[in-house]
Amino acid sequence: MESYQIADLFEAIADAVPENEALVCDDERITYAELDRRATRLANFFRERGLGKGDHIGTYMYNSIEYATTMIAAFKISAVPININYRYVEEELVYLFGNADLKAVVHHREFAPRIAAVRDRCPDLKLFVSVDDGSGADLSQLDAVDFEDAVAAGTEQRSFAGRSNDDLFIIYTGGTTGMPKGVMWPHKAAYFACFGGGEPLGEDIDDLEQLVEKARASGAGLTMMIAAPLIHGAAQLATFISLLAGNRMVYQKKFDADKIVDLIDREKIVSISIVGDAMARPIADALERKASSGAELDCSSVFVIGSAGAIFSEPVKDKLKTYLPNCTMLDNYGSTETGFQGRGGGDHKSFGQGLTFEMNDRTTVLDDDLKPVAPGSGVFGKVALRGHVPVGYYGDPVKSAETFVEIDGDRYSITGDIATVDENGVIKIFGRGSVCINTGGEKVFIEEVENALKSHRAVYDAVVVGIDDREWGQRVVALVSADRDEEGVDEKSLREHCRSKIAGYKVPKEVYLVDEVFRGPNGKADYKMSQKLATELSAAR
Repeated sequence: MESYQIADLFEAIADAVPENEALVCDDERITYAELDRRATRLANFFRERGLGKGDHIGTYMYNSIEYATTMIAAFKISAVPININYRYVEEELVYLFGNADLKAVVHHREFAPRIAAVRDRCPDLKLFVSVDDGSGADLSQLDAVDFEDAVAAGTEQRSFAGRSNDDLFIIYTGGTTGMPKGVMWPHKAAYFACFGGGEPLGEDIDDLEQLVEKARASGAGLTMMIAAPLIHGAAQLATFISLLAGNRMVYQKKFDADKIVDLIDREKIVSISIVGDAMARPIADALERKASSGAELDCSSVFVIGSAGAIFSEPVKDKLKTYLPNCTMLDNYGSTETGFQGRGGGDHKSFGQGLTFEMNDRTTVLDDDLKPVAPGSGVFGKVALRGHVPVGYYGDPVKSAETFVEIDGDRYSITGDIATVDENGVIKIFGRGSVCINTGGEKVFIEEVENALKSHRAVYDAVVVGIDDREWGQRVVALVSADRDEEGVDEKSLREHCRSKIAGYKVPKEVYLVDEVFRGPNGKADYKMSQKLATELSAAR
């Protein structure tokens, strides 16, 4: 293909399957033709307001058709949409607005007062576009343009010049520690590494006509669903995987497990993308409630549930399979810095032995000298991906140099995940090095402790952290939400359960039962908040 620029690819698909439904959000739906028309109008409005190539436009919204429209509109003028976490407080917004050099922000009206409170500290931010949400929030301090007025003001002419394969798609990621960082993906690299090269389950497609013909051949397309919020990379990537295949993507404004079950039946959803047990367990519970109520429900359409960012626990998998017998559950592996890398291929019940993934052929494990780890050596290294990788973190050359490196002429993205390579060349992931606990000189990877806890029948969720310890350096502490009415659900029984799964030094020294563990809207654990609470609870004890 001459162009891998996302707007070029989307326009080709929209022209090929104009009547296909592109997006569904709650009770709203839009075809490819209408989505392209509205995005073109919005893009021309942005251009009339002085925005263009390389300018950053914030997307400060819940899941909505307007969110995707704004992203496509930005790509049409070679601008860059910037995801903004809707849970951020004022100081976090000031940091992100400034770090990302935002010139405009499209926001749900609910967030107008929060933006107004910080706008004087963000002098480069000039344009505000408000999406009505029925909140009635005050807009007077922003001089905001209504989203529908902005769309109406733009023309429908696709006269966009200067697009490039090197246009940027930036995803801000908070990771597990530190301030958010903007991962800069050139569009061509994003197409192959993040959007599956147009064919997630087969060979990459590098011919535009082939991409278009596949979309036409699929008829009305498959119906996919993303349960995570669009403010996080996984949902954005899943959206464009769907759009570049001519498929239909289903959202809901906010995660609601009961509504997801209804949407499965109503929309005949084929695949669902979630983030681990934090989303899988509520969906399983909702399926159980529907079945117990005697309500008629057809979930036979679901063939795949994929989890990214966190793995399924076996009890949750088993419960889902009870109500979705045709469904395959996949643990997908990757990160904002690498895109998709592999799928779970091993027995995740084997606590302490690492999690086995079937990786793509561009993934390897590098030791401290940036040399490939020898199979069967038992050496721990860091997972790395070569080839189509980001160009760096926006505005942070130091962290960019640490993560994105050139080795023997190839560019690599080196993640924080610690892994080994067995004698058969299979990569086994043990956990994220930045949150690995060092207790008495022994490394404890939190994921295997969390998995051990979540294998208990009564445990809903668990987050494990290390807190300061005078004798051991750090000690392992767990925050657990569980069914307290279950017999034997207390600190002693949970520690004994862990002891049957993992080595003694990995067993939490303290277990605290909480109503709910700290997780972000994407389902990922908030380790900073969890560590703070664990430290406070331990001190109080």
